[in-house]
Amino acid sequence: MASWPGEGGWGAARAGRFSRLRAAGPASELHAAPLPDRPTVTFCDVARPAVVLGSTQPLADVDAERAEALGVDVVRRRSGGGAVFLAAGSVVWADVFVPAGDPLWEADVGRAFWWLGDAWAAALASLGAAGLSVHRGGLVRTRWSPKVCFAGLGPGEVSVDGAKVVGLSQRRTRAGALFQCACLLSWDPAPLVELLRLGQDAAADLAPMATGIGRPPADVERALLAAFD
Repeated sequence: MASWPGEGGWGAARAGRFSRLRAAGPASELHAAPLPDRPTVTFCDVARPAVVLGSTQPLADVDAERAEALGVDVVRRRSGGGAVFLAAGSVVWADVFVPAGDPLWEADVGRAFWWLGDAWAAALASLGAAGLSVHRGGLVRTRWSPKVCFAGLGPGEVSVDGAKVVGLSQRRTRAGALFQCACLLSWDPAPLVELLRLGQDAAADLAPMATGIGRPPADVERALLAAFD
């Protein structure tokens, strides 16, 4: 079961403008976390592998029987985009909350991602990544992007030599904006190809569309926090 502030399950510290939190548990419970009341970065560790669908993506996209057989949770998030496969050691999941009215708040939904993409790019550059770019245009769609997050490109998302490495989605409420970030440590489209029943031609198409940063998760987390400072 996931633990929330006050229950002893998160280590929390404050430096700079952002509170830093850590949460662990099933992806379904992590996605149900209450929104903070201040600028916050929360690093989320999934207890079990999970395929996480975007807010409007049909549950029927997933082979539920196969997911159950493999011990993979099927979860829907409340932010948009295609599916992401979460497993320990393959992705850094960071939720970044910006309250309405904060200096980082941006009314334009697309432009709201830009500062965060810049922070991710600075973090990855500090780890030695080259060829980084932050997308400032509209949505770039491909054949597979309605199904798979890393098959398309949206505002603020980060690529390395044209291959996406950081995916972003956004949930906005009256309280503020929650940005859900997935930074690939490694990229293997096979789990999504299998669980979404995309067919083997998808595997060949998806392989060059994304890439992993190839660093331990702790290094990536420290680099992102340093970029926020």
